[in-house]
Amino acid sequence: MIRLEYEKICEQILECDRNIRYVGIYDFGELHDKMRLGLKNHLSRKETEMSLSQAVYRWSTRKKTAGKIGEPIYALAKYEKIYRVTIPIGGAGLILVSIELVADPSTIIDKIITIRDSQSS
Repeated sequence: MIRLEYEKICEQILECDRNIRYVGIYDFGELHDKMRLGLKNHLSRKETEMSLSQAVYRWSTRKKTAGKIGEPIYALAKYEKIYRVTIPIGGAGLILVSIELVADPSTIIDKIITIRDSQSS
């Protein structure tokens, strides 16, 4: 996966469903992100970067049990204001997506994985 593609992937993910608020890809210590026009982010950029660095750590701990239960595919958390999904990309990168609570996150996650996979082939 080439880092230059991350902006394109962010755009494709944001466009795949109107209930996606935010998409970011964190890899190689860099954050590439897009916010839906007209919406206000709940977290500052610094808070988002800090949260993503913690998510990368959590993801690495999930991978430690992969030999026993399989590779992690995604992680989903429901908060009072949003759903938040993390999905691996590339070697150690993560896609972070925030989704409106009115949406069905599984349908959106399937779309995001399809986009990710189409870009990595």
